[in-house]
Amino acid sequence: MLFLSASIWVLIIVVLAWAVDYQWSRMLKPRYVNIALLPGTLVATLGRVVGLLITGAKINNTALMGDDDRGAPLSDAGYEPKIPVFGPMLIGFLPLLACGTAIYLVVNLLGDPIAQKVPVEKIAAETPQSLEAFWSQSRSLIDLAEATSQAIRSADYDRWETWAFAYLLICLTVRAAPFPGNVKGHFAAILTAGGLVWLASTLSPAPGAMIEQSWPVLAVTIGWLLLLLIVSLVARGAFEIAKGLARGGG
Repeated sequence: MLFLSASIWVLIIVVLAWAVDYQWSRMLKPRYVNIALLPGTLVATLGRVVGLLITGAKINNTALMGDDDRGAPLSDAGYEPKIPVFGPMLIGFLPLLACGTAIYLVVNLLGDPIAQKVPVEKIAAETPQSLEAFWSQSRSLIDLAEATSQAIRSADYDRWETWAFAYLLICLTVRAAPFPGNVKGHFAAILTAGGLVWLASTLSPAPGAMIEQSWPVLAVTIGWLLLLLIVSLVARGAFEIAKGLARGGG
Protein backbone atom coordinates (compact mmCIF):
# COMPACT_ATOMS: atom_id res chain seq x y z
CA MET A 1 0.00 0.00 0.00
CA LEU A 2 2.93 2.32 0.65
CA PHE A 3 4.00 2.26 -2.99
CA LEU A 4 0.46 2.79 -4.28
CA SER A 5 -0.02 5.70 -1.88
CA ALA A 6 3.29 7.24 -2.91
CA SER A 7 2.32 7.00 -6.60
CA ILE A 8 -1.06 8.61 -5.92
CA TRP A 9 0.53 11.43 -3.93
CA VAL A 10 2.98 12.11 -6.75
CA LEU A 11 0.05 12.21 -9.18
CA ILE A 12 -1.64 14.73 -6.88
CA ILE A 13 1.54 16.82 -6.83
CA VAL A 14 1.56 16.93 -10.64
CA VAL A 15 -2.13 17.90 -10.78
CA LEU A 16 -1.66 20.62 -8.16
CA ALA A 17 1.38 21.99 -10.00
CA TRP A 18 -0.57 21.98 -13.26
CA ALA A 19 -3.46 23.84 -11.63
CA VAL A 20 -1.19 26.50 -10.13
CA ASP A 21 0.62 27.03 -13.43
CA TYR A 22 -2.75 27.33 -15.22
CA GLN A 23 -4.02 29.97 -12.80
CA TRP A 24 -0.84 32.03 -13.05
CA SER A 25 -0.79 31.85 -16.85
CA ARG A 26 -4.35 33.24 -16.94
CA MET A 27 -3.39 36.25 -14.85
CA LEU A 28 0.03 36.93 -16.37
CA LYS A 29 1.65 36.29 -19.72
CA PRO A 30 3.49 32.95 -19.72
CA ARG A 31 6.66 34.92 -20.46
CA TYR A 32 6.53 36.56 -17.02
CA VAL A 33 5.63 33.28 -15.32
CA ASN A 34 8.51 31.61 -17.13
CA ILE A 35 10.96 34.31 -16.08
CA ALA A 36 9.85 34.04 -12.46
CA LEU A 37 10.17 30.24 -12.48
CA LEU A 38 13.40 30.12 -14.49
CA PRO A 39 15.39 27.80 -12.14
CA GLY A 40 12.57 25.25 -12.19
CA THR A 41 12.13 25.62 -15.95
CA LEU A 42 15.84 24.97 -16.42
CA VAL A 43 15.78 21.80 -14.30
CA ALA A 44 12.65 20.41 -15.99
CA THR A 45 13.90 21.24 -19.49
CA LEU A 46 17.24 19.56 -18.85
CA GLY A 47 15.41 16.45 -17.70
CA ARG A 48 13.29 16.47 -20.85
CA VAL A 49 16.31 16.93 -23.12
CA VAL A 50 18.04 13.97 -21.48
CA GLY A 51 14.89 11.92 -22.02
CA LEU A 52 14.78 12.88 -25.70
CA LEU A 53 18.43 11.96 -26.14
CA ILE A 54 18.08 8.59 -24.38
CA THR A 55 15.05 7.60 -26.45
CA GLY A 56 16.64 8.69 -29.72
CA ALA A 57 14.12 11.45 -30.41
CA LYS A 58 15.15 14.55 -32.31
CA ILE A 59 15.43 17.73 -30.25
CA ASN A 60 13.47 20.35 -32.16
CA ASN A 61 12.14 23.70 -30.96
CA THR A 62 13.16 23.20 -27.33
CA ALA A 63 13.99 26.40 -25.49
CA LEU A 64 13.62 27.90 -22.04
CA MET A 65 11.70 30.83 -23.51
CA GLY A 66 9.96 31.32 -26.82
CA ASP A 67 10.55 34.27 -29.12
CA ASP A 68 6.87 35.15 -29.38
CA ASP A 69 4.94 37.54 -27.15
CA ARG A 70 3.83 34.72 -24.86
CA GLY A 71 7.40 33.68 -24.11
CA ALA A 72 6.32 30.27 -22.83
CA PRO A 73 8.86 27.42 -22.71
CA LEU A 74 9.14 25.80 -26.12
CA SER A 75 8.69 22.06 -26.27
CA ASP A 76 8.27 20.17 -29.51
CA ALA A 77 5.08 18.14 -29.18
CA GLY A 78 5.88 16.21 -32.36
CA TYR A 79 8.90 14.28 -31.07
CA GLU A 80 9.26 10.68 -32.21
CA PRO A 81 11.18 8.51 -29.74
CA LYS A 82 12.68 5.34 -31.18
CA ILE A 83 11.63 3.37 -28.09
CA PRO A 84 7.91 2.54 -28.41
CA VAL A 85 5.55 2.79 -25.43
CA PHE A 86 8.27 3.39 -22.85
CA GLY A 87 9.84 6.26 -24.82
CA PRO A 88 7.09 8.82 -24.07
CA MET A 89 6.94 7.62 -20.46
CA LEU A 90 10.68 8.11 -20.03
CA ILE A 91 10.51 11.56 -21.60
CA GLY A 92 7.67 12.43 -19.23
CA PHE A 93 9.32 10.91 -16.17
CA LEU A 94 12.81 12.44 -16.32
CA PRO A 95 11.69 16.10 -15.94
CA LEU A 96 9.64 15.06 -12.92
CA LEU A 97 12.57 13.08 -11.53
CA ALA A 98 14.88 16.05 -12.03
CA CYS A 99 12.49 18.42 -10.24
CA GLY A 100 11.88 15.88 -7.47
CA THR A 101 15.60 15.41 -6.88
CA ALA A 102 16.13 19.17 -6.80
CA ILE A 103 13.21 19.60 -4.36
CA TYR A 104 14.70 16.93 -2.09
CA LEU A 105 18.05 18.75 -2.05
CA VAL A 106 16.49 22.18 -1.49
CA VAL A 107 14.33 20.97 1.41
CA ASN A 108 17.17 19.14 3.14
CA LEU A 109 19.89 21.73 2.52
CA LEU A 110 17.94 24.98 2.91
CA GLY A 111 14.50 24.35 4.36
CA ASP A 112 14.97 21.95 7.25
CA PRO A 113 13.75 24.46 9.91
CA ILE A 114 10.51 24.91 7.95
CA ALA A 115 10.16 21.26 6.95
CA GLN A 116 10.35 20.13 10.58
CA LYS A 117 7.17 22.12 11.33
CA VAL A 118 5.14 20.47 8.56
CA PRO A 119 3.16 17.50 9.99
CA VAL A 120 4.20 14.42 8.04
CA GLU A 121 1.36 12.37 9.53
CA LYS A 122 -1.16 14.39 7.52
CA ILE A 123 -0.03 12.49 4.42
CA ALA A 124 -1.45 8.99 4.81
CA ALA A 125 0.72 6.03 3.84
CA GLU A 126 -2.39 4.05 2.91
CA THR A 127 -5.07 4.86 0.36
CA PRO A 128 -8.54 5.59 1.77
CA GLN A 129 -10.70 2.44 1.83
CA SER A 130 -14.01 4.16 2.53
CA LEU A 131 -15.85 7.42 1.91
CA GLU A 132 -15.30 8.41 5.55
CA ALA A 133 -11.56 7.80 5.19
CA PHE A 134 -11.52 9.88 1.99
CA TRP A 135 -13.11 12.88 3.70
CA SER A 136 -10.83 12.44 6.69
CA GLN A 137 -7.81 12.57 4.39
CA SER A 138 -9.25 15.63 2.63
CA ARG A 139 -9.57 17.42 5.98
CA SER A 140 -5.99 16.44 6.75
CA LEU A 141 -4.85 18.14 3.56
CA ILE A 142 -6.47 21.40 4.67
CA ASP A 143 -4.70 21.01 8.00
CA LEU A 144 -1.47 20.39 6.10
CA ALA A 145 -1.88 23.60 4.10
CA GLU A 146 -2.58 25.52 7.33
CA ALA A 147 0.47 24.03 9.04
CA THR A 148 2.62 24.85 6.02
CA SER A 149 1.37 28.44 6.12
CA GLN A 150 2.22 28.71 9.82
CA ALA A 151 5.66 27.22 9.22
CA ILE A 152 6.35 29.80 6.52
CA ARG A 153 5.07 32.68 8.64
CA SER A 154 7.23 31.69 11.61
CA ALA A 155 10.39 31.17 9.53
CA ASP A 156 13.50 33.23 10.17
CA TYR A 157 13.67 35.62 7.24
CA ASP A 158 16.90 37.12 8.44
CA ARG A 159 18.57 34.02 6.97
CA TRP A 160 19.25 34.02 3.24
CA GLU A 161 18.57 30.29 3.24
CA THR A 162 14.91 30.94 4.04
CA TRP A 163 14.45 33.22 1.03
CA ALA A 164 16.35 30.85 -1.26
CA PHE A 165 14.29 27.91 0.00
CA ALA A 166 10.97 29.67 -0.56
CA TYR A 167 11.87 30.87 -4.05
CA LEU A 168 13.42 27.64 -5.29
CA LEU A 169 10.61 25.52 -3.88
CA ILE A 170 8.03 27.62 -5.74
CA CYS A 171 9.99 27.28 -8.99
CA LEU A 172 10.57 23.55 -8.69
CA THR A 173 7.14 22.48 -7.46
CA VAL A 174 5.20 24.43 -10.08
CA ARG A 175 7.45 23.09 -12.83
CA ALA A 176 6.43 19.55 -11.87
CA ALA A 177 3.51 20.14 -14.24
CA PRO A 178 3.69 18.07 -17.46
CA PHE A 179 5.08 19.51 -20.66
CA PRO A 180 2.55 20.08 -23.47
CA GLY A 181 2.25 17.13 -25.80
CA ASN A 182 3.26 14.46 -23.29
CA VAL A 183 0.60 14.57 -20.59
CA LYS A 184 -0.31 10.89 -20.99
CA GLY A 185 3.33 9.85 -20.88
CA HIS A 186 3.85 11.98 -17.77
CA PHE A 187 1.06 10.29 -15.81
CA ALA A 188 1.77 6.81 -17.17
CA ALA A 189 5.41 7.17 -16.10
CA ILE A 190 4.41 7.83 -12.49
CA LEU A 191 2.27 4.71 -12.29
CA THR A 192 4.88 2.60 -14.07
CA ALA A 193 7.65 3.85 -11.81
CA GLY A 194 5.52 3.04 -8.76
CA GLY A 195 5.03 -0.51 -10.05
CA LEU A 196 8.73 -0.97 -10.74
CA VAL A 197 9.67 0.29 -7.28
CA TRP A 198 7.16 -2.13 -5.77
CA LEU A 199 8.69 -5.02 -7.70
CA ALA A 200 12.14 -3.96 -6.55
CA SER A 201 10.89 -3.91 -2.95
CA THR A 202 10.13 -7.62 -3.19
CA LEU A 203 13.86 -8.21 -3.65
CA SER A 204 15.25 -5.61 -1.28
CA PRO A 205 13.96 -3.40 1.57
CA ALA A 206 15.91 -0.43 0.18
CA PRO A 207 13.09 1.00 -2.01
CA GLY A 208 10.65 1.04 0.91
CA ALA A 209 13.21 2.69 3.17
CA MET A 210 13.94 5.27 0.49
CA ILE A 211 10.25 6.20 0.19
CA GLU A 212 9.85 6.42 3.97
CA GLN A 213 12.89 8.69 4.13
CA SER A 214 11.41 10.92 1.42
CA TRP A 215 7.96 11.14 3.05
CA PRO A 216 8.68 14.45 4.88
CA VAL A 217 9.74 16.01 1.57
CA LEU A 218 6.53 14.69 0.01
CA ALA A 219 4.52 16.34 2.79
CA VAL A 220 6.31 19.68 2.36
CA THR A 221 5.78 19.58 -1.42
CA ILE A 222 2.06 18.82 -1.16
CA GLY A 223 1.50 21.37 1.60
CA TRP A 224 3.38 24.00 -0.39
CA LEU A 225 1.42 23.38 -3.60
CA LEU A 226 -1.91 23.33 -1.75
CA LEU A 227 -1.08 26.69 -0.23
CA LEU A 228 0.01 28.08 -3.60
CA LEU A 229 -3.20 26.85 -5.22
CA ILE A 230 -5.41 28.40 -2.53
CA VAL A 231 -3.63 31.74 -2.83
CA SER A 232 -3.70 31.51 -6.64
CA LEU A 233 -7.45 30.84 -6.72
CA VAL A 234 -8.15 33.81 -4.45
CA ALA A 235 -5.87 36.02 -6.55
CA ARG A 236 -7.48 34.78 -9.77
CA GLY A 237 -10.94 35.54 -8.41
CA ALA A 238 -9.91 39.06 -7.43
CA PHE A 239 -8.22 39.51 -10.80
CA GLU A 240 -11.32 38.48 -12.76
CA ILE A 241 -13.58 40.69 -10.62
CA ALA A 242 -11.29 43.69 -11.12
CA LYS A 243 -11.10 43.03 -14.85
CA GLY A 244 -14.88 42.74 -15.07
CA LEU A 245 -15.41 45.97 -13.15
CA ALA A 246 -12.87 47.75 -15.36
CA ARG A 247 -14.69 46.64 -18.49
CA GLY A 248 -18.06 47.62 -17.05
CA GLY A 249 -16.73 50.99 -16.02
CA GLY A 250 -15.40 51.60 -19.54
